[in-house]
Amino acid sequence: MDWILPIAGIIAAVAFLVICVVLALFLMQLLKTVKGINETLDGIQGQIQGITRESTDLLHKANRLTEDIQDKSLRLNSVVDAVKGVGDSVQTLNTSVDRVTNSITHNISQNEDKISQVIQWSNVAMEVADKWQLRRDRRSNVSSYKSDINSSNDFETQVPKNYNEKTTQGDNLDEDKIGAGLKK
Repeated sequence: MDWILPIAGIIAAVAFLVICVVLALFLMQLLKTVKGINETLDGIQGQIQGITRESTDLLHKANRLTEDIQDKSLRLNSVVDAVKGVGDSVQTLNTSVDRVTNSITHNISQNEDKISQVIQWSNVAMEVADKWQLRRDRRSNVSSYKSDINSSNDFETQVPKNYNEKTTQGDNLDEDKIGAGLKK
């Protein structure tokens, strides 16, 4: 039995050696894993710094863009206000034109008889002026014709008998006077 104790010591030493070797291998593997994690974290930290820089630049650009949009929005507000003012002016003008049109229509309907009478009188006046001009032209034609005939001393033979009938054809002067209320 004395031999059991040294064998138990050897077995315990071998077991302790196996445990130490397994533990050493485990720790070495753990060290490799920790180194890999450390390298990965270093790479991630570099990427995070790049992302942080890009995010900062992006935020600065977004702030500048926001300020630009606000500035343009303020300018656009003044344009919108001006367009609104023009629209209000056009609406006021339309209202005024409607009022004037309604007033003219109302006045025309109230003075319809007077207006038709004025139109008839103006038509009569224009026809009288046309007849006056026609008679003046006729007289000048007759005068020039007489001077031509007087030079030949044969007035009766050269003036056609239906001269007055031809020159006054379509003369409705009396009918126009009756239509205008001048003659009964």
